[in-house]
Parts: sequence; structure tokens; C-alpha cells
Amino acid sequence: MENVPEELWVAACAHRLQRQWHTVDPEQLEEVARDLARDPRLRAMDPGSAALDWLRPLHQAD
Repeated sequence: MENVPEELWVAACAHRLQRQWHTVDPEQLEEVARDLARDPRLRAMDPGSAALDWLRPLHQAD
């Protein structure tokens, strides 16, 4: 989703991460989302899908 401004992509991704981790500081989640935005494969996805893809290994461990 390269046509979405990075700032909006990061905010949406951080919001999706917040739904998973309610107790993590939102600023830390934004930092994680910024890191995810640097990955071309994840950045090409919509932010919610990128967050879920990144979280997938955590869910597979359950």
C-alpha cells in the first residue's frame, strides 16, 4: 500500500498491534510499526494485514 502515506500506514498498523497488546505503550507500538514499514514486503500490504502477518509466529506458538 505504497500509495498510503507512511505516517497513516504506521498509525493504522500501531492501532492493529494495540488490539493485540493492550498493555504496551502506544509509543512503543508506533516504533514497532515504523520498523515494519521499513520492510518492503510488509509495507506493500495494508497495515492491518501487515501487523497480522508479523504477529503470525506468536499465534502459531499457541
